[in-house]
Amino acid sequence: MKFRDVAATAVGAAQTLFAGLALLVLLGQVTSAQAADEAACRRVVPGALNPALLVLRLDNDVIARQDQGYSSGLQIKAVTPNLDPHDGDACLSGPARWLNRELEWLSPAHYEQRNLVFGLGQAIYTPNDPERSDLIVDDRPYAGALLLSAGYNARLGDELWASQIVLGVVGPASQAERTQKLFHRVFGSEHFRGWDHQLKNEPVVMLLHERSRRWGSHALLPASDSLRWDAITHWGGTVGNFLTGANVGFEIRFGYRLPDDFGSSPLRPAGENTAPLRAAVSSGGWSWHAFVNTDARLVLHDITLDGNSFRDSHHVHKRPLVADVALGVAVLGGDWKLAFARNYGTRQFRGQQERPSFGSITLSRAL
Repeated sequence: MKFRDVAATAVGAAQTLFAGLALLVLLGQVTSAQAADEAACRRVVPGALNPALLVLRLDNDVIARQDQGYSSGLQIKAVTPNLDPHDGDACLSGPARWLNRELEWLSPAHYEQRNLVFGLGQAIYTPNDPERSDLIVDDRPYAGALLLSAGYNARLGDELWASQIVLGVVGPASQAERTQKLFHRVFGSEHFRGWDHQLKNEPVVMLLHERSRRWGSHALLPASDSLRWDAITHWGGTVGNFLTGANVGFEIRFGYRLPDDFGSSPLRPAGENTAPLRAAVSSGGWSWHAFVNTDARLVLHDITLDGNSFRDSHHVHKRPLVADVALGVAVLGGDWKLAFARNYGTRQFRGQQERPSFGSITLSRAL
């Protein structure tokens, strides 16, 4: 391996890491409850002050013994403490107050609790054959996306509204090629040779909205109140040049001391335990649960399959109706939560050889 290649890869990785660290510095200000006196926060939000959260999610299809389609993804997400309907700024720092006011149009009019949610993510998409350097016309385009999201999770009883605005870029500026090369060299994986045919640079804007409802919690065994199950339904949609469509689905969970949130599937907007909690699981001891999540989608536009919006680029004929099933398990202890999920999907475009499958690992920490 030439030193020049190593240096170029290191620079690309450093740029991506720097962007992530810069966001973390900002989020450290956004999620800081120390900006105001904690006693004042407790007067505004009665009861225990729900903490801020930091969430790290890694998706990769190597876990499913694939290396194609949605090949890899990394997301860092931060969530503020619960904001009160009457004086939500009381527990936020100065930068967070400004962002809260600028994003107010995303928030519903009526809610009991809400969180500000911020995220930075990178996603990588590749065709099936890594060795071909020519344009593979019957397989999906090479594509990378670097996305910044901001919005609210707002709760009213057993219902949740999740709304986000997503800004970013698709194309070489996303640094997806360099990120993939770095990880493949580190782990000895095969190098994909067709990145010269990736989608061209294009800024992306997307609005996302999803509503969820938790249908109570029920005992699994009459003799044990700690072993329970629940069901969570969701529906929503996205509008933008990155993705436009609608989705609907449900999640079923069962386990020991279920958390009072809206699901554990990491691909959903509030699925990483980022929703407001009315009653947190007791900090003493551990809890766990297994989950099954389903999601059916009507896809009107997907830039990673349809190609660039305003320039000629490689594209395939996507299937407008697709669905996913995720199976997983989550473990909670103290301020930590670890969730693992295996995701299975239907074919997304005509001629796709394999059904997509990938694994997700999500680690969250209360701050």
